[in-house]
Amino acid sequence: MDTIDDMARFLIVDDHPLFREALQSALLVAYPDAETIDARSVDEADRALEIDRSVDLVLLDLSLPGVTGFDGLLHFRARYPRVPVVIVSGHEEPRIIAEALSYGASGYIPKSMRKADLAEAVRCVMGGEIWLPPDFKQPELQADDTERREMIERLSTLTPQQLRVLQMLREGLLNKQIAFELKVGETTVKAHVSEILRKLNVYSRTQAVIEVAKLDSDSALKGGGQISRH
Repeated sequence: MDTIDDMARFLIVDDHPLFREALQSALLVAYPDAETIDARSVDEADRALEIDRSVDLVLLDLSLPGVTGFDGLLHFRARYPRVPVVIVSGHEEPRIIAEALSYGASGYIPKSMRKADLAEAVRCVMGGEIWLPPDFKQPELQADDTERREMIERLSTLTPQQLRVLQMLREGLLNKQIAFELKVGETTVKAHVSEILRKLNVYSRTQAVIEVAKLDSDSALKGGGQISRH
């Protein structure tokens, strides 16, 4: 008889079909009766989760069409805060791994790993652990990284709903448009914006957008998040 673990459900978000197949194969090593859902973009993943949110784990590539830096990860953490997200990436730089963790990733799995090791990494995350490559070492903080690290720490204090509002501010939406999207009143949106400004230590929504945009421009994931595949 199947165990609960065997019946786990995974959402794979990656625009490379061959790697989606490889990842699905690795997942079935760990969970022979698991169900896997494929998505080529964040939008496709949203549509899948709107139909059914009973997903145990999202496995997310950072290099997706229309996604800059860590926006994809922030999107999932804001919109689906109860669903853990593991980054599965071809990029293995310690700074990127550290940034992914600071933005709420539940683990970071290099695409270069063998199938059996990848399966074991997923098992660790499903067991409640944060999985990192065995040779990962926390990068030393450089002097010019201080302000950036402080802003990342401030971002981590935002609630999932506040993160969603911030994402919409970055998209240029007005309060009434945000209220419509979130199905709340404008007063509630204004309260969220005020709290966002307070937590980020900025004086206007424009400054909030500018300061967060700096994280993208300074990120180790420069160039629109394009990552070399291994």
